[in-house]
Amino acid sequence: MKRNVYYDGKLIDRTDELQMDCINTIGVTYDEAARPENQELCTAISHLTGERINRFNHIHQNKQDLHNKQDMTRMLCQKVGGCIQRCMGIDGTNAVYNVSYEADKANKGATQYHENFKKWLTRFQTEDLIGCCAQTDTKGDRMLRPAEQPDPSAYVRIKERRKTASLLKAASCISRKLPLPMKFLYCPRGLCVRR
Repeated sequence: MKRNVYYDGKLIDRTDELQMDCINTIGVTYDEAARPENQELCTAISHLTGERINRFNHIHQNKQDLHNKQDMTRMLCQKVGGCIQRCMGIDGTNAVYNVSYEADKANKGATQYHENFKKWLTRFQTEDLIGCCAQTDTKGDRMLRPAEQPDPSAYVRIKERRKTASLLKAASCISRKLPLPMKFLYCPRGLCVRR
């Protein structure tokens, strides 16, 4: 990964000593999933590939999956003494999985959001990638609606539409682990549409 993280005005490497607490915490999620005694709790069978995957990359299929995810989270948080840094990634992934399905259904087959997301998800699961999800826009001037903002990046906006995806642009309140994930989901609370 390239050096593109600034800390206190200085460019630092993603593996800088300042990142080590977060890196080590995320490492525990991989270590514990690899332990045979944690297989049921920390791994699941992918509904896409049929392969065993890290539960942090799994789409919940039933009530037991949800219970296992909560029990895994509790166990890992107790082990590291705090946040394990991967919950928002899997929660965001599960949300986008369901919303993409519903969007395609509402669009009566005119869109392929769900199939595109499943392709992305297959890679996410197969490579056991770290996900992150940001759910906060900077909001700009809160007395103005999104499309009225003097800085259009105060809310998420569509920068470019492509055949397979739309490129979004926005300023975001950052997550402290932002330099570490391999995939980043951005779930806006408002979308700026300028006419």
